[in-house]
Amino acid sequence: MTKALEGVRILDFTHVQSGPTCTQLLAWFGADVIKVERPGVGDITRGQLQDIPNVDSLYFTMLNHNKRSITLDTKNPKGKEVLTELIKKCDVLVENFGPGVLDRMGFPWEKIQAINPKMIVASIKGFGPGPYEDCKVYENVAQCTGGAASTTGFRDGLPLVTGAQIGDSGTGLHLALGIVTALYQRTHSGKGQKVTAAMQDGVLNLARVKLRDQQRLERGPLREYSQFGEGIPFGDAVPRAGNDSGGGQPGRILKCKGFETDPNAYIYFITQAPVWEKICDVIGEPTWKTDPNYAKPAARLPRLNEIFGRIEQWTMTKTKFEAMEILNKDDIPCGPILSMKEIAEDQSLRATGTVVEVDHPTRGKYISVGNPIKLSDSPSDVQRSPLLGEHTDEILRSVLGFSDHQVADIHKSGALDPPQKQAAE
Repeated sequence: MTKALEGVRILDFTHVQSGPTCTQLLAWFGADVIKVERPGVGDITRGQLQDIPNVDSLYFTMLNHNKRSITLDTKNPKGKEVLTELIKKCDVLVENFGPGVLDRMGFPWEKIQAINPKMIVASIKGFGPGPYEDCKVYENVAQCTGGAASTTGFRDGLPLVTGAQIGDSGTGLHLALGIVTALYQRTHSGKGQKVTAAMQDGVLNLARVKLRDQQRLERGPLREYSQFGEGIPFGDAVPRAGNDSGGGQPGRILKCKGFETDPNAYIYFITQAPVWEKICDVIGEPTWKTDPNYAKPAARLPRLNEIFGRIEQWTMTKTKFEAMEILNKDDIPCGPILSMKEIAEDQSLRATGTVVEVDHPTRGKYISVGNPIKLSDSPSDVQRSPLLGEHTDEILRSVLGFSDHQVADIHKSGALDPPQKQAAE
């Protein structure tokens, strides 16, 4: 079996998280991703949040698997020549620079298109065209401007950002789909094009159910929200709803056995209408099946606090895994709150390649996230991230076809090495 994107070559000018998420996904599917890095420095995350001195951080290694690294000073004339040749040989250029950086580098869209009319240029920006398009955006800024933070948290508390990197990694996933789509269209048109994913747009796409609720709110209260059952009036914007379910079925996070000492001894429990009678039997309240105060969903809405309080009395007698086993037998929707430690040690996730162990020449063995997308006829393995500039000469020779003399000449020019600081006179 061949990999799905085998034969596609990506020129990777990305850094930190959003762009590397995108290019790593393409690399997992078999694309040859050439990561271009500043000589002597590289991607800034190589040195951020280091847990081992002088070793690439997990921040870097877990976002740059299956790639090759070339160091290149794009301000150096010879470096610009090398970059021009790389553009000729690659299918896609991916970047998440600040606005205008690629232009200032001397490679605007028009020039890239002239060098290689089939080149796809894919970019991640903070905002789309508009008043904020020149603003820098990071993960939490994207969550705030994309509507996620205003709808996350509890009604009487501050807006909250989520631990899931929906701004960075979420936008990287969106961009990867855009790139694959543009590659497919190129098979018919023969032309490259620009692909852009704005972080604000990506977060909003993931928060679309809240935009749904904003429109519903204009026509009346949101009846599935806890505050409706508590008789608390709604304002003019979608409120924070704690751990209510977003799908219209009341849901809460409930304590389980051991919660006093384990911060993750909780389970998410949904009182789905079709299994209400089974819920009543499990928690020992059979009369609720026919009691007019509990039998129908509308009657239960004002009593959700009482109902979930009673369910929690039951869940507190079980571990989260015991509760899940019992509830799943009756198709009652639930899910244990899994800690990162539990996920890291989950053997079923190891078996599916969702969690993988990787061996690194300086770090040693570490675990990482594998490809979350599985194809039945395309293998996807996880290879270690490259050392800074590890494949420079290899790329110059095998991709660009440069001779030993040409490679030596490029080295001599300083295009592959950190700029020399001139001594003060």
